[in-house]
Amino acid sequence: MSISLDKLRLLRRQAGDATPAPPSTPAPTVPAVEPALPPAANEARARKPAPDSVFAWVEQEIKHKPTGIAAPPAAAAVPAPALRKPDVGGLHRLLGLRERGTASARPRASAQDRHVPGEQIADGLFLIEAFLPQVIPTTPLSLAFARREGEAVQPQDLLFFDTETTGLAGGTGTRAFMIGAADWHHDVQQGTGLRIRQLLMTTMAAETAMLRTFASWLQPSTVFCSYNGRCYDAPLLKTRYRLARQREPISALDHVDLLFPTRRRYRGTWENCRLATIERQLLQIVREDDLPGSEAPAAWLNYLRGGSALNLRRVAEHNHQDVVTLAQLMLRLVAEEQRERETLALQAPDGA
Repeated sequence: MSISLDKLRLLRRQAGDATPAPPSTPAPTVPAVEPALPPAANEARARKPAPDSVFAWVEQEIKHKPTGIAAPPAAAAVPAPALRKPDVGGLHRLLGLRERGTASARPRASAQDRHVPGEQIADGLFLIEAFLPQVIPTTPLSLAFARREGEAVQPQDLLFFDTETTGLAGGTGTRAFMIGAADWHHDVQQGTGLRIRQLLMTTMAAETAMLRTFASWLQPSTVFCSYNGRCYDAPLLKTRYRLARQREPISALDHVDLLFPTRRRYRGTWENCRLATIERQLLQIVREDDLPGSEAPAAWLNYLRGGSALNLRRVAEHNHQDVVTLAQLMLRLVAEEQRERETLALQAPDGA
């Protein structure tokens, strides 16, 4: 049971307790000045109650009793488990992010090779040109192999084209970062042959200039020739023209897609009818150190992020061979169709 100081004083008054003064005693023979005591001794003396007063002793105990409940002794501190340092590099690789840092602190070795082939004709836009001397067909090419009976096209009007894009899914988020085109052309200095022109953009902002330059290559008599371009390349370019708010010049031109007649003629002959398979099996063309088309988006994006241009040059070589193969495949399909018709004509009975 605890008693407050006020109640204790009240009890003392009711009991008539008066602490008597200590009896007078003869003064001892001591020096006039007491020796100085340490502060701790003075404090202990001040706290020492009078021996003849119970109330004084209780009062002293109440005054110096600590208030509240004493806190339990602190438990022994248990060291917290050490946290594992996060693997930031692994997280960046998982998210497909590149680590950022100053060039002076951590130079990128892959950024040493930034050479892009061709000539820069606009900000971020390069033109790559090549010329393969060969004989140009002198007569119109029949389109009977494409089930277009009675139709023919002038060789100089054909434009073999192929694109390299940022993905294969299509849609507004996919863009063509390279357009390759080939046509039979007569050059004053080099003579007749196949002219190859490729547009490569090294920045996103160069797309407008690339589309405008490609449109300048087209004439009202131009006939597109591609391999699955009717279903993929042409719709993609149409979308990019509309998004760039430019006049779309592709829909007004004729288009011969070599994929479908090739499938009809050679389906089941080889394992598939991919262009690489057709050129290897039919045209006897073997590519060396060729970069697959599926790796083209990664090569271009890596260059935009400051990486090497090595694979980007391989993409340009792949695209170059694609348009050259289209010209050879066109001539081969025309020749095969003509040979079959002549064979049937010889086998048919007279008068048939």
